[in-house]
Amino acid sequence: MSTHLSHDMNLIRQSARDFAETYIRPHVMEWDEAQHFPIDLMHNLGEHGFLGVLVPAEYDGSGLGYQEYITIIEEITKVCSSIGLSVAAHNSLCTGHILQFGNEAQKKKYLPKLATGKWIGAWGLTEPNTGSDAGRMQCVAEKDGDHYILNGTKCWITHGISGNVAVVIARTGELLDSQGMSAFIIERDTPGFKAGKKENKLGMRASETAELIFENCRIHKDQMLGQEGEGFVQSMKVLDGGRISIAALSLGIAKGSYEASLKYAQERHQFGKPISSFQGISFKLADMVTKTEAAELLVRKAADLKNHQQPVTKISAMAKYYASEIAVQVATDAIQIYGGYGYTKDFPVEKFFRDSKLCTIGEGTSEIQKLVISREVLKGN
Repeated sequence: MSTHLSHDMNLIRQSARDFAETYIRPHVMEWDEAQHFPIDLMHNLGEHGFLGVLVPAEYDGSGLGYQEYITIIEEITKVCSSIGLSVAAHNSLCTGHILQFGNEAQKKKYLPKLATGKWIGAWGLTEPNTGSDAGRMQCVAEKDGDHYILNGTKCWITHGISGNVAVVIARTGELLDSQGMSAFIIERDTPGFKAGKKENKLGMRASETAELIFENCRIHKDQMLGQEGEGFVQSMKVLDGGRISIAALSLGIAKGSYEASLKYAQERHQFGKPISSFQGISFKLADMVTKTEAAELLVRKAADLKNHQQPVTKISAMAKYYASEIAVQVATDAIQIYGGYGYTKDFPVEKFFRDSKLCTIGEGTSEIQKLVISREVLKGN
């Protein structure tokens, strides 16, 4: 695996950086304080090609690979983790699921709208009582002729209120049967489909998180992705890619925290010299940059395997686990370097600190990642 970034990659990095500085940075704390999800910004992101990064050009996407995708997520996240999360979820979950498992008619209908940002996507697997234990889901789709009648609730859904379309996994078979779940594409105006409670979160506050509620929601069989019973297996494959997204998000938080800390440590003077000259601070910076570099190597390796259609379950879990944990550690050290100022909302590290924790929880907790990794290791993969 080459770690050299091409000229094109650097252009993509600069494009994402310029977009974030121009359209996101001026509003970061305003959106965070108000817990405002900027829908107009999402449309703008789509117009710039950041919402269909992995979608082929034939469906109006950017037609790029996972290395470019990681770079885009990282640069946006260094300015605002919330927007980075929304971009990641839109690309890898809803759009990614349709791209990977949709038939040609479904791809032609939905991918151009999602890739260009005309529509915002959501993805629903988690339920109030079945987080990591997806096999016990209570959201049920019962067959009725050429339709399915869906009843139940999904929670912790990114873009649960504002999403124009959602890919939803529901039980179509027996409880605990991995072949008993199916995936459906459900448009927002479908009768019986509505948004529920919006979550009031510690961090990632500008990325909308809410419930999806289905009450006798009637879905035509043509809206199913793949065949009946394939939903759980599809979801696990989607999450393999989604974990790379969260790893990239974590990497952006770690880099943003480190870069802000380095700058501050060189500018802040105590006892007549910059605090970076004190070993207590310089050693923290050494730890931060080493952990961040190590995380990036794991994330980039996962992306390389994904680009070459190689098995990625173990490495993506490793990347997500390690990068998310070091994001919390680096953000914590950043607060310490800033001292009292780091505890205020006037400096960026306070927000990185709050935002980082979600990365160890979303799309599979650190404990679940260790379960995935250990299973793969014990299988000999």
